[in-house]
Amino acid sequence: KNVANFEDLISFVTGYGATYNPTKVPIKLASLTTLLTTAKTDVILVTTKTVAFNNATNARVLLFDLLRPLSTRLVNAFTTTDATTEMVKDAKSINRKLQGKRAKTIQAPIAPDASAPNTISASQQSYDQLIEHFTKLIELLKTEPTYAPNETDLKIITLTAQLTALKTANTNVATAYTAVSNSRIARDKTLYKDKTGLYDISGDVKNYVKSLYGATAPEFKQISKIKFTKPKTN
Repeated sequence: KNVANFEDLISFVTGYGATYNPTKVPIKLASLTTLLTTAKTDVILVTTKTVAFNNATNARVLLFDLLRPLSTRLVNAFTTTDATTEMVKDAKSINRKLQGKRAKTIQAPIAPDASAPNTISASQQSYDQLIEHFTKLIELLKTEPTYAPNETDLKIITLTAQLTALKTANTNVATAYTAVSNSRIARDKTLYKDKTGLYDISGDVKNYVKSLYGATAPEFKQISKIKFTKPKTN
């Protein structure tokens, strides 16, 4: 909304023609136009990076949703081998951790254009733990020579590949979130940075027009009603 209103502000300023001729460079028409272009680009970039983050999140959710039923099948297959009672107990213990540890994030695909969260630290940790538990389960299966299932999806080579895919999906979310966070920082600097941000610059433009035409002039009334907002800082 701030960017749209800033474009309206520039439109009015442009309409003043040669009369609008401030000495301060940041509020000259050329500078305002450049700032508007940057602001539009930054806002679009946040949206683009957010969509990429949500796509990565959705892909991870779908992949990790397969983990719990698979781990149960693995333990059931493990019990049919010559593994010791203690080894089977260990496998079941790991499976309980896999079944009970739900990643702290949305468990169904979200809209591609939904807002990315402000933090993913909690959910990231949960996914890291799921990967850790699955790794331990695979390593345990490897130690038993008689674990040699005929089912392709239960074979060690398949599980190893799936573990790699889980790690990649998890890393992709973290990388995409970093991109979202950085794009937000860039956008916020463009919009709200002291003195040079769109919010402060719009105020300077209004003050200049007020000094140029007077507080009761119709020109100032045109732009004085254009609202700009700034988020409250903690």
